[in-house]
Amino acid sequence: MTEPHQHEITQLLRAWREGQPSVPEKLAPLVYGELHRLAKAYMARERPDHTLQTTALVHEAYLKLVDVSAADLRDRAHFFAVCAQIMRRILVDWARSHRSLKRGGNLRPVQLEEALVVSPESEVDLVGLDDALEALAAIDPRKSRIMELRFFGGLSVEETAAVLNVSPETVLRDSKLAKSWLWRELTSRGAR
Repeated sequence: MTEPHQHEITQLLRAWREGQPSVPEKLAPLVYGELHRLAKAYMARERPDHTLQTTALVHEAYLKLVDVSAADLRDRAHFFAVCAQIMRRILVDWARSHRSLKRGGNLRPVQLEEALVVSPESEVDLVGLDDALEALAAIDPRKSRIMELRFFGGLSVEETAAVLNVSPETVLRDSKLAKSWLWRELTSRGAR
């Protein structure tokens, strides 16, 4: 994304916080490509026959985003962090509903190395990963949030640091510890 678009997104978010109602319509064309890229990365982790399509994920996330209070959206990085959270919820809710229908169906446990690399061949058990992230959040909310922003949000170290108001070094250190913790958690559940 070009620098002018990044600045324009932040300006539009500021206008939205100030109560300008037409912002979502102006914002959509500026963020659609990036949201589609995020959704495509998420969907690449899913089964090839997944019924939710990338474009539908983007549209559903954007509709839910419009319901988010504009006061909660500080800048471009925070906007995409919130979008990542929304997409994660949509995919996890979808996976939970289909898991309950199939009681496991074709899901396979996630391996952390696979979960952290986008690959068309890998299918991630989002429910297992979500459960592990929730368990981590109970112990260390910041580490869980960092993993969510990096894995689900696709944010850079610097963007994650800005969203959480910590240093990039803290993000790197916490990421390393969180990956180790998640790996132990997932393997202890028999996900290996």
